[in-house]
Amino acid sequence: MKVIAVGAGIAGLSTAWALTRRGHHVSLLEQGPIPNPLAASGDHHRIIRRAYGLDSGYGRAITEAYHAWDELWRDLGQSHYDARGFLCVSREPGDDAERYREGMEQGGWPIEVFDAAEAARRWPFLDAAGIRYAFHSPEGGALHCRRIAAGIGEWLRANGADVREHTRVASVDCAAGVVELADGERIEADRIVVAAGAWVTKLFPDLASELTTYRTAVVYLEPPADLSEAWEAAPVILDVGGATDGYIIPRSGEGGLKFGSGLHKRAQPDADMDRVPAPGEGDAILNLFSPPIARISEYVVREVVTCAYTFTDDERFFASERGKCLVVSACSGHGYKFGAAVGRRVAQAVEDGDTRCLKRWLQAEQI
Repeated sequence: MKVIAVGAGIAGLSTAWALTRRGHHVSLLEQGPIPNPLAASGDHHRIIRRAYGLDSGYGRAITEAYHAWDELWRDLGQSHYDARGFLCVSREPGDDAERYREGMEQGGWPIEVFDAAEAARRWPFLDAAGIRYAFHSPEGGALHCRRIAAGIGEWLRANGADVREHTRVASVDCAAGVVELADGERIEADRIVVAAGAWVTKLFPDLASELTTYRTAVVYLEPPADLSEAWEAAPVILDVGGATDGYIIPRSGEGGLKFGSGLHKRAQPDADMDRVPAPGEGDAILNLFSPPIARISEYVVREVVTCAYTFTDDERFFASERGKCLVVSACSGHGYKFGAAVGRRVAQAVEDGDTRCLKRWLQAEQI
């Protein structure tokens, strides 16, 4: 089967990998370089973890995700996963950290809970006065996104796929199975998979009613010198509690100490607009983390990176079948960790046509 994959973020790359493994002829089209630093999955590192709220289904799905990543590591000949565990900090009753704790306990997955004083002793960058408790899981850590993208791209080329960088898609004819490029070239295929991330609504404007594009940014920091060793050994921090919706990834791979918060995102329909960080934007993100991070004024902003990605109302994955085309969005800010598994599931749906089963899996309805 001849398949075109539009977009070389983690969903498009993984789909191209899985289809190529199955013997199909794959053309992967990416509007920028691979990895693309403007894409949602183009930053240095992202979190993988099992913690979700009660009965979400995604916590169980992580098992399949780990298996898929292991399969990818075997093909690439190396792992791009830093298994350093994860930490959550609760500051208010019922905050996200507490929901994650309940989900972990319900699933029977191991965690260790620490009161405020003990948490601050173990991780001295925390301010005990600003937290209720913290819990730690030995499972989870950081995925090295740019290494993964480069590795899959090299693997695809070595295994006969047609990988085209700096190739912008102008339109998709779902009925005919034809992709038209910005330079006028038309490419025909048996099936088309569109995984264009925040740019998907440019190809399918009607999807703006189901997928909202957001612009956000993360900040890379230099911690106080006497806390550097603690940060080097720290787990990823999935949530800093309260309403911050904040996460932290310590230095890992080429990526430095990174802070990001859901409070900083804003709806912005055009993913290409406003991608240059605003003056003071890094400090604005940093200040969201006090509490529970101690001595926040002593951290130095090194770099601010903007990002565009899509959300659904229910913050779950999205898929839509249109003729010969399958549109997939590993969206809502938690898609990267499932990337290799999404690719395998999409490849299966392309082969057997069972899009209904794919949608149920993406929605964590059938795990």
